[in-house]
Amino acid sequence: MEHSAVFGLDPKIVSTVILLVSYLILFTEKMNRAVVALLGAVAMIFAGVLTQETAIAGIDFNTLALLIGMMIIVGIAEKSGMFQYVAVWSAKKVRASPRGLLIVLAAVTTVFSALLDNVTTVLLIVPITFEITRKLKINPYPYLILEIFASNIGGTATLIGDPPNILIGSALQLSFMDFVYELTPVVIITMVVLIAAFDLICGRRMSASEQDRQAVMQLNEKEAITDRRLLHKSLTVLSVVIIGFISAEHLHIANGTIAVAGAAVLLLLYTFGDRHDEREHKVEEAFGLVDWTTIFFFAGLFAIVYGLEESGVLALMGHKFIEITDGSIQKAAMIVVWLSAFVSTAIDNIPFVATMIPMIKSMETSLGGREAMMPVWWALSLGACFGGNGSLIAASANVIVAGMAQREGHPIHFMRFLIWSIPVMLISVLIATIYLHIRWFAN
Repeated sequence: MEHSAVFGLDPKIVSTVILLVSYLILFTEKMNRAVVALLGAVAMIFAGVLTQETAIAGIDFNTLALLIGMMIIVGIAEKSGMFQYVAVWSAKKVRASPRGLLIVLAAVTTVFSALLDNVTTVLLIVPITFEITRKLKINPYPYLILEIFASNIGGTATLIGDPPNILIGSALQLSFMDFVYELTPVVIITMVVLIAAFDLICGRRMSASEQDRQAVMQLNEKEAITDRRLLHKSLTVLSVVIIGFISAEHLHIANGTIAVAGAAVLLLLYTFGDRHDEREHKVEEAFGLVDWTTIFFFAGLFAIVYGLEESGVLALMGHKFIEITDGSIQKAAMIVVWLSAFVSTAIDNIPFVATMIPMIKSMETSLGGREAMMPVWWALSLGACFGGNGSLIAASANVIVAGMAQREGHPIHFMRFLIWSIPVMLISVLIATIYLHIRWFAN
């Protein structure tokens, strides 16, 4: 950027200060994160680093559309009770065995996190977990801990499972199937290892009386379905949207457009035939299901990071990173996967990934282009998503489960969680590192 910022200061310095102050406040959690991001974005404009036009140009509306569309679809679908049905049905399939339940709830959490998102998944699964463990008279703690880990690892498998993947996929115009092909294998391997470890440490020692197991077996999963017509409508739309994601690269339609189209169709089906006042109420209620705090947080964050990009800071960081790695793609991938994991353990992985994307993009020309750099992009996704298991504050799903556990009288303490989370994070990132090496660099 040629011109100076406010008071004739170097835009690189001004944009860096705004970013660091914004991230510091986010880390302290003293203010709402959407407010912090919006203030940071406005500061970039007032400081002269960006104009209103360039700030808006820096917002990735495809990401926002994808988030909003999926939030509406999942929120309406949840009203049918389909997800609770699957959880109860799965518990009965293992005859309410505490050991079998540990495995099946982890598997269900993993799959739901890949197809929905990890925050929505834990909001659906955790109440069912409490209900079943209460009837079995067993400690829910191991189940909750494993569900946290499964939600973050499962969310890594697809484009829509975790916000870092949505950011990376939108920035690189990657398809749903790109993520499935590249990341689902390592997610499956990691979950098999994790479930086996939990079964060895906890599962084999769990037991419940036959009477208590029968109490669970008497639960009627069909009672979870509160609206059969809505169930059929939701399943149809959700299936078509996922097929749309899979076909997006052939249709040349952005994922955000597919998600919003699905949300609009489901809203139409959801309210079709209702009276005017009832229809309007349902639509307003559906829009209320969108986490607008997250949407505005993303919007502000995009503008802050774009300020760094426009001022040349990220290009400078990219050149320094190339020097550190000696221009080696393999070194870059290994540094990124571990750096992403450790940083994501300490802070929210979304701001970190949003900052890393334009920096890595600036390195592509020097390191052989987009195709050559793909291992680094997958390393960023794996490190940031797996790093979400590193501490209780590392991912939104972790915080939500902790809050629900506190209300149920089973608090998850920060330090006790670290005893589980640090080994899980290290082992999962080690598996990711080995996978990246075999997949991209072994030949």
